[in-house]
Amino acid sequence: MARPPQQDLACARAAATGGIGFFERWLTVWVLLCIAGGIVLGRLAPGIARALDGMALSVNGAPVVSIPIAVCLFFMMYPIMVKIDFAEVVQAGKSAKPVALTLFINWAVKPFTMYGIALLFLGTLFYHFIGAQAVDLVKLPFGLDLALGDTYGAGTVVIHEGVKMLEVPLWRSYLAGCILLGIAPCTAMVLVWGYLARGNDGHTLVMVAINSLTMLVLYGVLGGFLLGVGRLPVPWQALLLSIGIYVALPLVAGYFSRRWIIGARGEPWFRARFLPVLTPVTISALLITLVLLFSFKGEVITSNPLTIVWIAIPLFIQTVVIFALGYGLAKLLKLSYRDAAPSAMIGASNHFEVAIATAVMLFGLSSGAALATVVGVLIEVPVMLMLVGICLKTQHWFTGEGTGDQGLGISTE
Repeated sequence: MARPPQQDLACARAAATGGIGFFERWLTVWVLLCIAGGIVLGRLAPGIARALDGMALSVNGAPVVSIPIAVCLFFMMYPIMVKIDFAEVVQAGKSAKPVALTLFINWAVKPFTMYGIALLFLGTLFYHFIGAQAVDLVKLPFGLDLALGDTYGAGTVVIHEGVKMLEVPLWRSYLAGCILLGIAPCTAMVLVWGYLARGNDGHTLVMVAINSLTMLVLYGVLGGFLLGVGRLPVPWQALLLSIGIYVALPLVAGYFSRRWIIGARGEPWFRARFLPVLTPVTISALLITLVLLFSFKGEVITSNPLTIVWIAIPLFIQTVVIFALGYGLAKLLKLSYRDAAPSAMIGASNHFEVAIATAVMLFGLSSGAALATVVGVLIEVPVMLMLVGICLKTQHWFTGEGTGDQGLGISTE
């Protein structure tokens, strides 16, 4: 028998409240601790990260998929995918304006503003702070057989510890990480931000589902285009492979396991008992990944502690700009507050799990691109909480349009 919408909403709110009670609420603290732990580990045992990075699936002699990272990222992505009720995607047609606004911001605006803002700061304003001669070693593009000394984009093929690598300007590597964040909108955390802002939970859930499906088509296309414009390696095969491993695989696993669990135990048990268990699994996998990333970048960070700041500034500005644009357009389109708040925050937040996975897969665990995506995680929680506060303080802007549910027809009463 179908459950009343009120119970569904109550379960969603309970799940969100439970999540922010410990792990999500203090995610910034855990991230900082893992950064410190990773740096210390890298200084005390620098061979550990190198050994783990060497555990990879290789194609034609080139490492393509880091096995430890792949395992961690699967456990990050699966809980996100299993929460998606794909039947609700169909209902999105009942609320065309907020859905269209979110898709427009996420895929027609956000990737390009991220590229422009990051290029301005990293390639111009902070260029000399990062180091005009500073270079980064990244993986060779998957499938390319380049000789020593060959050039590819802005990089040159060199030998490092017996392995062919591509030497690129460090700022361009940071730019690549920012690009990967810019083309990865919306994470599971946006369900928490939408709840805290008293937004339309149904709209938020639907947009998480639609963005996950849209990423299968546009993530590789936009990523390849913008990385190419930035004169960085564009391994199309690896981009598509990363989507398959880090998006499609957990998406399929989430879809079928959701169906099986609900069929065997019922939806109330699935929402009340199963989903809450996944929250610590997701965060734990993320934190383990961060320890690995920072253990290898510890020397770079300690020798230049302002590196995090140079990367964080354009990411912060991008987040605020995209939020302001989405929120302003929502007001212009006369959306209700409950649709406007999540519409703006979905674009402002990033799918950092996919960005981290792709950066590691394309450029390597020790790359500047991977570090840049991790900085995105570092600023995500405090910045998004700031934006939630702005939403709550500006609800009266939308009073004239009403604050009732004009979204997917899910009652909040």
